[in-house]
Amino acid sequence: MRASAPEEARAPSPRPRGEHRYDIDLVRVLASVGVIVCHAAGEMMKAVDRTPAEGGPVYWTALAGDALSRCAVPLFFAIAGWVVLSGAPPRDGGQIRRRLTRIVVPMAVWTAVYLLWDRVRGVHTDPTRDLAWDALFGSVRPAFHLWYLYAYVPVILLLSVLVLIRAGRRPWGAGAALLGLALAPTLIGDLARLLDVERPAFGWQFGVYQIVYAVVGAVLLSLPGHAVAGRGRRLVWLAGGLCAWAAVAVYEHRVHFPSPYASVVVALLAGTLLMALARIRVPERFRPLLGRLAGASFGAYLVHLLFLEAVAPRVVSADAGWPGAVGGLAGLTGVTVVLSFAAALLWTRLRLGRWLG
Repeated sequence: MRASAPEEARAPSPRPRGEHRYDIDLVRVLASVGVIVCHAAGEMMKAVDRTPAEGGPVYWTALAGDALSRCAVPLFFAIAGWVVLSGAPPRDGGQIRRRLTRIVVPMAVWTAVYLLWDRVRGVHTDPTRDLAWDALFGSVRPAFHLWYLYAYVPVILLLSVLVLIRAGRRPWGAGAALLGLALAPTLIGDLARLLDVERPAFGWQFGVYQIVYAVVGAVLLSLPGHAVAGRGRRLVWLAGGLCAWAAVAVYEHRVHFPSPYASVVVALLAGTLLMALARIRVPERFRPLLGRLAGASFGAYLVHLLFLEAVAPRVVSADAGWPGAVGGLAGLTGVTVVLSFAAALLWTRLRLGRWLG
């Protein structure tokens, strides 16, 4: 009698490889560009102190740019949910570990780069050693754009564990890591009180909205082509997206800037854009380039703040009129996008992607 028979019976059959989803590549690239738009708009908002009284054209241009870019982070979670739950579910704990390593290692490398870069420039007064220690537990100001990865990793881990359990596997290692993340905030707080030291903020946590964006995103991106195809349907979703964009802008002006990602208007914006782009056909001639850009999008996201903060002081001015404000946002975004993706494509070609993203 073979001892491995029960395990073989429980093991899921290999999942057939489906066609490549270039529409999801497109969403991934647009989400990365959206993050750059968000931070470019943030530089402009900072120049006018978030008030139209300090520069109306710059304020309203930045408001429009930021409102449109609010969908970027929800789209990242939607893509992650689709990958784990539908597109390429993990087969075992080893695959979970490899996937998370491809995120955490570049995240650590770029955190160190941003800390050193700020130290060289003398921007922050906090000691670099203290910032590096804090970065182990949550995002720090020099690399503030990495905040969502501290939630992204636990979301992927949780969904991956659930997928393996559903498939009859027992992911002990991944489950233990998930339990550790759940218990860590209380444990760290208790140790801080016992040792009478300052408690670091623990950012390796996710909110309910992030899980929901991942799950709902997986559902929407898994819809069959006949459910989303058609020019008329896409035009309706695009029109809905324009209305949601305007709603986000009004919310940010009247209620709170920036709009929380868990707000209704941001959810509507992300959902309508996702439906407008889901299963969209990408022409054959653009597919190779789109595939390369999608592969470089994570690296571009990681590096872009270096370029943006270097270029922004030369482009952003609170005194700019409408042409200068619109041109400034477009120029700052365009230059940052080109430099960021070019750098990511270069180090990918040099086989440094495992370290730099």
